Amino acid sequence: MKGINTNVKKLRRKIFKEIAKLAYFCEDYSKKENFKIEDLAKKIVNEMLGEKETKLKNFNGLKKETVCEMLRLCMGLSLRENLENEEVSKDIEKAIVGEKYYELPLVNVIKPACNACAEKMFFVTNACEGCLARPCKEVCLKDAIYFDENGKSKIDQEKCVKCGRCFSVCPYSAIAKRERPCAFACGVDAIGSDENKKAEINKEKCVSCGSCIVACPFGAIGDKSQIFQLIYAIKAKEDVVACVAPAFVGQFGENLSFGKVKKALKMLGFCDVVEVSIGADLCSFGEAKEFVEKVPLKQPFMATSCCPAWSVMAKKNFKDLKEYISMELTPMAFTGRLIKNKRKNVKVAFIGPCSAKKLEAFRKSVRSDIDFVLTFEEVMGMFEAKGVNLSEIETGEEEEKASCDGRRFAVTNGVANAVFECVKKFNPSKEILLDSAQGLKDCKKMLLLAKAGKRNGYLLEGMACEGGCVGGPGTLKEINKATRFVNEFAEKSLKKHAYESDYIKDMEELLDEEN
Repeated sequence: MKGINTNVKKLRRKIFKEIAKLAYFCEDYSKKENFKIEDLAKKIVNEMLGEKETKLKNFNGLKKETVCEMLRLCMGLSLRENLENEEVSKDIEKAIVGEKYYELPLVNVIKPACNACAEKMFFVTNACEGCLARPCKEVCLKDAIYFDENGKSKIDQEKCVKCGRCFSVCPYSAIAKRERPCAFACGVDAIGSDENKKAEINKEKCVSCGSCIVACPFGAIGDKSQIFQLIYAIKAKEDVVACVAPAFVGQFGENLSFGKVKKALKMLGFCDVVEVSIGADLCSFGEAKEFVEKVPLKQPFMATSCCPAWSVMAKKNFKDLKEYISMELTPMAFTGRLIKNKRKNVKVAFIGPCSAKKLEAFRKSVRSDIDFVLTFEEVMGMFEAKGVNLSEIETGEEEEKASCDGRRFAVTNGVANAVFECVKKFNPSKEILLDSAQGLKDCKKMLLLAKAGKRNGYLLEGMACEGGCVGGPGTLKEINKATRFVNEFAEKSLKKHAYESDYIKDMEELLDEEN
């Protein structure tokens, strides 16, 4: 449901806004003894439904419990096992202290909100004409098709193995497929059911791509946020630099240039704003060097590293291929390290489209480079909390530090093409073949081809989200429109290719910091 402003999206936005307001304007959290999450939840539901309808619903059921748990996740807190009333002051100190701003798992199912949707099944609709041919029965391998007294087909769910053969041959499209939305969206088969038939996430399989969050029509799946912690750091007079992912273009408004976004973010309390596209340039340059050195002399192909959900999926499911995934720092890590290398005693907040970046920031190799990760959706809640009207921002300081190729990292084939151009610069005679996949299901197929030896000599670009980063779970705009905005912005760049970056000279020093 990307690009559609559903009630679930409206609810999530209100959650982010109210937690941001709490962080910005509540001075002493520990003394708010009479303040309860339930009070804030009731306020949100009143605004969503209106006072009259809320009273009719009595506010004692699903909505209260759902909103309370969504508020907790937004504060970086874990879900409660006991859903009885609980004062927010009891947990609020946990939300603002310590290096580890939230406990794993990152993505969680809010059980009171889960609809316990049926798992994958096929069933016959009223469109069945009871035809003479009966192809559905002929192709069924398990004798699961039978007929009622009117000659209409039925499916014995006990015998059905969900192969879909009957579905594909019905001449009237009378057989329907029903599948739990979150499970259908999950590219790593991490969604199962608990004893109450409610959705459950397999932590070992999950790569925190966030696809299930967007897919759930009940808002029953959410990831933890650092809105509260970030604002607390700003209020504590910390210098926090925002680094915005290449997909930012158009997310906060169609006519907002980088300069205007930068000015708006400073109004939230950030001391400076930097494009992650400069880190994308460094990543492109590094991956190109790695490709030239390794393929085909040391390995048959190489896969890109910038999408954390893709790289984690590949390493979990194709352990024999994990050495072929680029070892280069991601654009986020490069940018954070570059900022901290040039400015001491600052914190860095990555703002982007991705849930999996939150998990990437937990890695030991990245933790010192990135302090906070927020999505565009979460930051929009901050703008609303502070009353920042982005349409009224007239102008701002523009930058010409990133290349066109670096800025296109946000869209399909953007990473592969950026690396390709650098390889041509290093070694014009070097042959480099490209392949890309969007969505983890298609990424798996691409890796199976590579494992079978059908992608030798290739650079493989994997993106967990449709359309690339512009299709991430934390985005605000429809994919095709967002893609157009990114490409138009990239075309305005003074530098064409990543190897033209002014920061290439800093790469050796930045990489030495790992050792």
